[in-house]
Amino acid sequence: MRNTKIVACFILFLIILCERAQAQRVPSFEEVISLRSIGSANISPDGSSVLFTAQTTDWNENRYDNEIWISHTQQEPFQLTYTAKGSSTSPAFSPDGKWIAFLANRGSKTQIQVIRSGGGEAFPVTAEEEEIAAFEWTPDGKSFIFLRIEKEPQVRKDREKKYGSYEIDDQEFRQSHLWKIDFKPGLRSPAELPCQDQDDTQKNKTSCIELPKAVRLTEGNYTVTAFQISPDGTRIAINHQPDPLINSSNHADISILSLQDLKLMPLIKNPSFDGLESWSPDSKEILFTTNLADTLQNFFKNSLLFAAEVESGKVRQLASGLDEDLGGFSWEASGIYSLVSNKTNRHLFRVDPVTGNFAKVEIPQPLIFSASFSANGKRIAFVGRSGDELAELFVADIENLRISGHERRTSFTGQISDWKTASSEVISWKSKDGKIIEGVLHKPKDFDPAKKYPLLVMIHGGPTGVDTPTPVPGYVYPVLQWLDKGCVVLRPNYRGSAGYGEAFRSLNVRNLGIGDMWDVMSGIDFLDSKGIIDRSRMGSMGWSQGGYISAFLTTNTDQFKAISVGAGISNWTTYYVNTDIHPFTRQYLKATPWNDPGIYSRTSPITNINRAKTPTLIQHGELDKRVPIANAYELLQGLRDKGIPAELVVYKGFGHGINKPRERLAATLHNWNWFNQYIWNEKSE
Repeated sequence: MRNTKIVACFILFLIILCERAQAQRVPSFEEVISLRSIGSANISPDGSSVLFTAQTTDWNENRYDNEIWISHTQQEPFQLTYTAKGSSTSPAFSPDGKWIAFLANRGSKTQIQVIRSGGGEAFPVTAEEEEIAAFEWTPDGKSFIFLRIEKEPQVRKDREKKYGSYEIDDQEFRQSHLWKIDFKPGLRSPAELPCQDQDDTQKNKTSCIELPKAVRLTEGNYTVTAFQISPDGTRIAINHQPDPLINSSNHADISILSLQDLKLMPLIKNPSFDGLESWSPDSKEILFTTNLADTLQNFFKNSLLFAAEVESGKVRQLASGLDEDLGGFSWEASGIYSLVSNKTNRHLFRVDPVTGNFAKVEIPQPLIFSASFSANGKRIAFVGRSGDELAELFVADIENLRISGHERRTSFTGQISDWKTASSEVISWKSKDGKIIEGVLHKPKDFDPAKKYPLLVMIHGGPTGVDTPTPVPGYVYPVLQWLDKGCVVLRPNYRGSAGYGEAFRSLNVRNLGIGDMWDVMSGIDFLDSKGIIDRSRMGSMGWSQGGYISAFLTTNTDQFKAISVGAGISNWTTYYVNTDIHPFTRQYLKATPWNDPGIYSRTSPITNINRAKTPTLIQHGELDKRVPIANAYELLQGLRDKGIPAELVVYKGFGHGINKPRERLAATLHNWNWFNQYIWNEKSE
C-alpha cells in the first residue's frame, strides 16, 4: 500500500512537471514590445515609502506612457498618477514627505505638478510657456528651482514672417536657465482653477486663483545643463556650457550660484567636460567628475572623481584606483555611493570621502540600475535584477557595506512567468590578438549539445555599451522567437565595451571595425570548437555601433548568410561631416579625414564593398542626426551595384532610435522575415 502511494505521488509529480513545461509559451512580438518596465527609485525622507515610474504601451495612441507609483511598507504598490494624454515622470518627495512633485505633459508642455503623498488630485505649480526640463524642491519645502529653455526671440518670429523658415547651422539656439517659484498649496483646491481670460459676467475675477509667478535666477550667454541645491538651501551648484549644442558639452564647467544675491562664482573650469555630481551633506563641498585637460579621449577614457571645497576651491581626487567610470552618485553621511559596471554586472560601491578608498556594497542582485537613500542614509531603495528576472524595486536597511531586511516591492517579472524566456550563459574566448573577450550566450530551452544550431550574433551599440544576462533580449530583434525556432544567440562584449576597464575600452582606437571583427569572428570560432553551431547558417545584427560592426562584417567576410544593419555607419568620412558628434570620430581615429584619409578608409565598411556577398537589411531613422541616413543610402547603393540582395527600410519621423511601439513592431517583423528567409529558407510573411 505504501509503495502504491509513493508511485502515485511520483506520477503526480511528473504530471505537474509536464503541465508546467506545457504552460511555457512563446510570446508574441506585441507582448515583448508591451512589457511593463520600472524606472528609477525615489525613497521618502523617513524611508517608509518609495516612488517609482512604470512604463506601459499605448497601441491606440502609438506611444509609451509613464505613470508614477508609490510603495508603502507592508502594502501593495499602487498607481498614483493617471495622465490621460501623456506621461508623468521624475517624482520627488517634499522634504517633509507630505507632498510629491513630478513632471507631467498632460496634453501640453511639460510642467511641475504636485499631489499629496496619500493620493488625491494633482494640481499644477507652474504654467510656463516653455517645457520644464528638471526641478528640485528647496530644502525648506517652500519653493522649487527649475530649468527651462528660453522663449523663442521675437526677432526670429518676425524674421520668419518676412523671409520664411531658415536657420544658420550651429549659430541659432535658445539657452536654458534656472527659475524659482513658490509653492503655496493653501491657495488652491482640486475644484479651483487659475484665472482665465473671461468676461466678468462669466466669472468674478476678484475671487479666482492665480499661480505664483516664477522668478529668473540665472542670466548670461550660456546654457545650464544640470543643477543641485545645497542641503542648507543657500546655494546652487550648476553645470553650464557655452550653448546647448551636444559638441559644446566638452566645455562644461561648474559654478556656484548664491541664492542671497544671485552672484555666480566659477568653481571648476577644466578644458574638458566637468560633470556636477553631488553636494556633501554639510554643504561645504561638491563632488564632480572630469577628464581634466584631456579633451581628445573622453569617449573611452575613465572620468576621474574629485571633491572640491566650495569656499577655497581646493580639490582632491577620490577612488583613484577604481578602473571604470562611476555614475549615479549619492553623498550620504556614511560615504559616497556610486554605481559601477563590472563586466556583465553593475554594483553599488561606497567611496570614503576622506581617504578616497572604495568597497563594494554586498547586494544579492548583480545588476543595480538606480539607488535612493532616506534622509538619515540608513534606508535604501534600489532597482536591480538578476540574469533571469526583469528589473524590480527593492528596499533594505544599509550599514557597513551590507544590507539587511532585503525586501522586494514589485513583481514585474510576473509578466513573463509563462514565457519561454532566454537562458543566459556568460562565456569568454581569446580574440585574434590574444585579448580576452566575454559575451552572453543564449540557447534554446531544449538545447541538445550533440546538435549543431544556426548562430545569430546580436551586437550592442556604444561602443561603450555592454550586454548582460537577461531573460528577454531584443530591442527590434525577436530573440525569444528565434530561440524557439532552434538557434543559439551570441551577444559579444567586443573591445570598447564598458565594464572591463579603461585599457579595454581603448582597444578599438584606430582599430574600429577591424578589432571588432576579430572579437566577433573569434567568438564564432570558439563556439564552433565546442561543436554547437552550424557555420553554414549564421547571421549578424545590431543598432548604431552594432549596426556599424554588422556593416563591416557585410563587406569584409562572406561567412554570414544574412546581416541586418540598424542605424550603422558605412563611411566614416560621410559620418564625420554629417553627425552631431564630430569629436567621436576624431577621438577614435585620432585624425580628421583631411589629414589621415587612410585610417578613415581602412575602418569604413564601404571601402571593401567589392568583397560584399551577404544579403543585407538596412534599417534607419529618417531624421537621425547621430548617424545620418546618408550612411544607409551609401551602403544600399554599393550593395545594389554589386548585385547583392539589399533592402533599406526608412522609419519616417524617427531619429537614432525607434521609440514608438508600432514602428518597433514593424522593425521587429522586418528582421524576423529577413533572417527567416536567409537562415531558415522560409518565405516572408
